[in-house]
Amino acid sequence: MTNANEQLVREFCDAWKQRDVDAILAYFADDAIYHNIPIAPAEGLDAIRAVVEMFVPPADGIEFVIHNIFSSGDMVFTERTDRFVMGDKTIELPVAGVFELREGKIAAWRDYFDLQTFMTQSA
Repeated sequence: MTNANEQLVREFCDAWKQRDVDAILAYFADDAIYHNIPIAPAEGLDAIRAVVEMFVPPADGIEFVIHNIFSSGDMVFTERTDRFVMGDKTIELPVAGVFELREGKIAAWRDYFDLQTFMTQSA
């Protein structure tokens, strides 16, 4: 049985398919932190927008495939494959994600992945 926090994270991951930056940002609390662990964290909606805009507009397709999801209280853990289609390239990135939720919004999102895998596939 999926709880409300897991459902919110599933909806958030699914929202990336539409490639609508504003719809994606609507899931975040105003003071949220998004941290792709190999790089510096983005703090606040403006900084998160800047990161999201690096991926969404240039992509022809985006899909976050959730393989496993687990929650404990306000934390949701995902094991995913994030796919980005950019022109003739498809990047498939294995990711472990941790979401901290507060009042129905994402307060913190940390993704753990191998930056070299991303760099190799996007080159």
